Amino acid sequence: MLYLRDLWRRHRRKVLVTAGVLGSGYFLYKLYDAHKCRLTDLERQLARKQENDEFIKARMQVHFENIQRIADTTTLPHAMHYLSCRIAEDLDLSHLTERLMKAKGQPNSLSSSDKLKLWDRLKILSFTRMVVSIWAVTILSLYIRVQVNILGRHLYIDTARGLGSSHLLEDADLIDRNDQQKFLASTDFLANYGLPKLISSMQTAVTEVLNTKQLRDFFNTAILHQTIMQILDMFLSKGSPHQWVDWMMPEDPKLYKLAPTLSSDKTNPPDVTQFDQLMVETREVLSSAEFGSVVEISLKAVVKAVVEEKGFQSGGGSLTSGMPLARLLPRIAQICPSLVEEPSKNHFIQIIQSVPEVGLFFTLLYANISTS
Repeated sequence: MLYLRDLWRRHRRKVLVTAGVLGSGYFLYKLYDAHKCRLTDLERQLARKQENDEFIKARMQVHFENIQRIADTTTLPHAMHYLSCRIAEDLDLSHLTERLMKAKGQPNSLSSSDKLKLWDRLKILSFTRMVVSIWAVTILSLYIRVQVNILGRHLYIDTARGLGSSHLLEDADLIDRNDQQKFLASTDFLANYGLPKLISSMQTAVTEVLNTKQLRDFFNTAILHQTIMQILDMFLSKGSPHQWVDWMMPEDPKLYKLAPTLSSDKTNPPDVTQFDQLMVETREVLSSAEFGSVVEISLKAVVKAVVEEKGFQSGGGSLTSGMPLARLLPRIAQICPSLVEEPSKNHFIQIIQSVPEVGLFFTLLYANISTS
């Protein structure tokens, strides 16, 4: 016992220091081990989060592509067919061409003055139908894509929140089916209600631009392109900057009052339906400067394609080398139906969809990211 006391007295300091060192080392090891475990857990969480983000991005990309396909194969064909029928009815040229053909076979049936009036009328209506078709196919194809992207985004987000997974548009049922159908049915508003105002406004612009153009005037590719763009610029400069939005969708004063509320507050008033919210969002997109820029770019692309249309460049004189306006009018009449042809055969719609700015705009719209 005395030996142990003596040993402790002589080596106490070394024992205490050693114990302290060992204790500190053990404590530091435990801290390090706990920190390492936390880092490992964080790395696992980050890996899972990254994997989940990549999965969500992949699913959103698939859903986005499905949405575009739905627009091209379902909504747009129906709306385009109905619109083409209405344009053909409201801007029918056959009565003018028949009278002119009859006068050609029976020279004395019409006076020179009457013939000139018929030709002038044919000139105005031919260009009106062409430019109305250019504007309508451009706006309608973009408008429908705005609709399905807004609707698709809502369905995707609501489905993901409610079920923890994504579903295709046709499988989701979180937005009331009646509101969906009512929203998509508004694509016919232009054909049913807006077309007369569009035709009247466009015809006014055509008359102003063509007022100085005579039937014997020489037209080539550059002059035709310039003339069409002048008409469109004249048309867009008339009235309020976005008056054409009222030709595309119903004008509901209630929605104007709701717009600021829906933009600033995520909680909708109790009397606001899902249809109201979708319409407000659509009107805001159509009235935005970004959408206006996309429309301008798309119109220019379509006009360029129309001028280069093979119907202008073949048979009985080429537009490249030029021809009198009177000889150009029948070719304009022949090309007009192709402008509002069904989407699967309509290369003008394909041209619009291939514009890079158009693709980017709808990618950002679907992701609900500001395009500014």
